[in-house]
Amino acid sequence: MTNRDIDLKDKLLNRVSDRSESASSRLSDRQRSEYFHRSYAAVDGLWFMKAEEKYGFEAALELDEAVWRILPKIQARMIKAMMGLESGIDCLEEAITARLTLEGFLFETAKAEGGFVVAISRCPWHDLRVKSGRGHLSERVGDVICSVENSVWASEFGGARFEQEERICKGAKRCLMRFSL
Repeated sequence: MTNRDIDLKDKLLNRVSDRSESASSRLSDRQRSEYFHRSYAAVDGLWFMKAEEKYGFEAALELDEAVWRILPKIQARMIKAMMGLESGIDCLEEAITARLTLEGFLFETAKAEGGFVVAISRCPWHDLRVKSGRGHLSERVGDVICSVENSVWASEFGGARFEQEERICKGAKRCLMRFSL
């Protein structure tokens, strides 16, 4: 590569970088967050539907479960690092609060003996399935995925336990989740 080629490459990279920064700066932090949130939700649903088309619902759910045995570990560790959290039930409560807020849940937390409970009045994942005409699958997906996801989150904070006591997708008015040591 000649010096002229290197100079041309540098100019092109700078021009692309300038355009990227300009386009990105026109978006607010909220818009950027919404973009990634919607993309995350869309890819979660699309890959599942494509797997279901090719392999059937039960096989797709089995693959989904395998994904949700790993992804929450990554998410929990990332939230721990970003928030400077350690292990323990109080740190788990902070992390779960952050996660549910980021994902668009409507919920309240309360201290309980040995831990805390989360009462969810609106689940965005259930809402998406209902909106897309797949609400009839919500209970089955919740049976598998909610349990796995929240159990993995709990395990990342020093072996806490997770129990699901009520679920919107089973007709309850709320999801009631209990985390304890």
